[in-house]
Amino acid sequence: MQNTELDPTLSATLEKAGKNAITLVIGNKNYSSWSMRPWVVLTAFDIPFREIRICLDQPDTASKIAEYSAAGRVPVLLDGQTHIWDSLAICEYLAEQFPDRALWPQETAARAVARSITAEMHSGFTGLRSAMSMDIRGSYPGKGRTPEAQGDIGRVCEIWEDCLAEFGHHEFLFGDFSIADAFYAPVVMRFRSYQVSLAPALQAYVDRVVAHPAVAKWVAEALAEKEILPDH
Repeated sequence: MQNTELDPTLSATLEKAGKNAITLVIGNKNYSSWSMRPWVVLTAFDIPFREIRICLDQPDTASKIAEYSAAGRVPVLLDGQTHIWDSLAICEYLAEQFPDRALWPQETAARAVARSITAEMHSGFTGLRSAMSMDIRGSYPGKGRTPEAQGDIGRVCEIWEDCLAEFGHHEFLFGDFSIADAFYAPVVMRFRSYQVSLAPALQAYVDRVVAHPAVAKWVAEALAEKEILPDH
């Protein structure tokens, strides 16, 4: 058998490229909704990155995350000496670093609304998060329907209806896939696991999100995970 050796200069170039690559530190794909958002954005917009996955709720989880962020949470994006430890801040950073990829809608009004609904998802919907945690492998029909969760479901449906009608042209929330869709992708996962009944147009949107290559790749890798975390 012939052994092939890389040219030393090429090896050095590849090593340097690896060190300079964007790195995203995430949790379990089955459970970590916060990690899902920037990972889907990076993947959907063909931004090269390396992934470090840290299993949540383990004795060494905190110490492993602390290697990358003092905040003690994932996701964390590493770009050279820059460390960003918030999912929305990560996506805004990516939008600034890759303006040609159009991570946000191009039209001013649409972009403002997209940022508004993304920020609302980022800071709100605590009833939905608490009662219907993300578990892509799980199936919980009819569960989690607290009054707070029901209110949040209604608000999500209202947002989707309005954005699809005004900006989405019955595709994604603002026509082309954007950060806004990535931020609502974990809600799509929840609606599937808890079998939330939706109007036909909204169910069609859910189906389109699930079929998006970046989301489908995340889901496939989540389904392949073996860890079971009872607290999620």
